[in-house]
Amino acid sequence: MIITPKPAAVIPEKIILGVDPGTQIAGYGIISVKAGTMTMIQYGVVKLTQYSTYQLKLQKLYETILRLIDEYHPDEMAIEDPFFGKNVQAMLKLGRAQGVVMAAALSRNIPIVEYAPRRIKQSVTGNGNATKDQVSQMVGHLLREDLDPKFFDATDALAIAVCHHFHENALPSVSGKKTKKGAWGGFVSENSDRIL
Repeated sequence: MIITPKPAAVIPEKIILGVDPGTQIAGYGIISVKAGTMTMIQYGVVKLTQYSTYQLKLQKLYETILRLIDEYHPDEMAIEDPFFGKNVQAMLKLGRAQGVVMAAALSRNIPIVEYAPRRIKQSVTGNGNATKDQVSQMVGHLLREDLDPKFFDATDALAIAVCHHFHENALPSVSGKKTKKGAWGGFVSENSDRIL
């Protein structure tokens, strides 16, 4: 009798792209999760201050996020939820930046989950009022990396990706389950006929 060994179980890897959209500087962070272990793949910032018009800034942001998606093939995107401020013009500009980031992911059929800033800080540091420095230090500890403290937008993006890993069941289901009202995944699943 010949006994053939069972093939080794393949442990799936999930790649998460975290984005902290901004109108002047946007941060991105990409992590890999395999067998529950997080590893940083890449992080950085997109500097938009050099572009003369807001339309050029949005175009550059969209193209950069699309390039990152095409290069690293993330399975999911996590993004910071819009927050409410007193400056309506600043909120409008930030909303546009978030919109182009989401459009880049949607153009590649990548699911998007949004997290409130307080929830991200709470998930990563245990304190919803943590400073950017505290978030950066804890993200570096969790990923076992020495992160450059000058790139808070990038470390914030990594924190968003880490938060998403900690809440990995937050991704809206496209099955018959109800999704959170107002979530992008809910809109997509309920309006599949409107997607081009």
